[in-house]
Order: sequence, then structure tokens, then C-alpha cells
Amino acid sequence: MTPAVNSVKRAKKSYVLHEYAHNPGSASYGEEAAVLLQQEPARVFKTLMVAMEGNQKKLAVAVVPVSGQLNLKAMAVALQVKKVVMAEAPAAERSSGYIVGGISPLGQKRALPTIIDETARLFATIYFSAGKRGLELEMSAGDLAMLTSAGFADISR
Repeated sequence: MTPAVNSVKRAKKSYVLHEYAHNPGSASYGEEAAVLLQQEPARVFKTLMVAMEGNQKKLAVAVVPVSGQLNLKAMAVALQVKKVVMAEAPAAERSSGYIVGGISPLGQKRALPTIIDETARLFATIYFSAGKRGLELEMSAGDLAMLTSAGFADISR
């Protein structure tokens, strides 16, 4: 199992694991998950990594709906820094221990500041990567926030 799934099991939180046949040619991992799991894209979330102040060694995690995009200015405000940029893929993979398209907010190599888009609270449960392409966790946004010490903010557009 992935580190993300193991962390949820250890915490004894309620979750459902969903597996689907990932298409390697898919242009958008999150949208693919929403379609194949027959869920509205607003309920399926993607995990993005940002570099604070442009420093690729000082990363943070954003969890936003696949139906939207990350608002970098809003993310910077939520993190109380001047500026954030998208983390480079190698930096995100090194830091998280996951590959792009399968990065989970849970079970990363080291805990990072995490912000979940506030729309996650509109749903009883949300879907997000379980640590590999084709595997999604479904659980409450509150439990995800507790396990990642995340805050909620309006960070998507």
C-alpha cells in the first residue's frame, strides 16, 4: 500500500479507497479520476506543490478542485508569504516521495504547510490522490485537514 493509505489506516480515520484504470496518455490526471469515478469535478481534488518565495527547497501543498486552478496570490496570502510559484516537478517528487500525477497530501516524506481550498467543506467527503496514479482516497475534508495540519482558504479560481 502507499504511504498515504498507511497514514490513514494508522490514524484510524474513515476512508474509502477507489482504484481505476489510469490511461498513461491522459492529459489531466484529476479530470480523468473524476470521469472514471463518476464524480463531479468540484468534489475531486488535486494536490499541487508550490515553492514559497520562489525557493524550490521551501515547499508547501495546495489541495484544490480539479475543476479549477490554483490562485497563486491567494495561496501566498494563506501561507503568509510574499509570493509562491509552482514547484518544479523534480523538487515536488523529491520532497513528497510521489510522482507527479500521484502526489498525495498524505504520507509525504516530510510534513509541509498545507492549505485546502475551502470548497472542500461543501461535501461530506472529497476525493484526492492516494499516492499513485489510478488510486484515490475518499474521506472528509476535516479528517484530511487534521491529518495534514492543514488550514482552509479560498485558493482556487
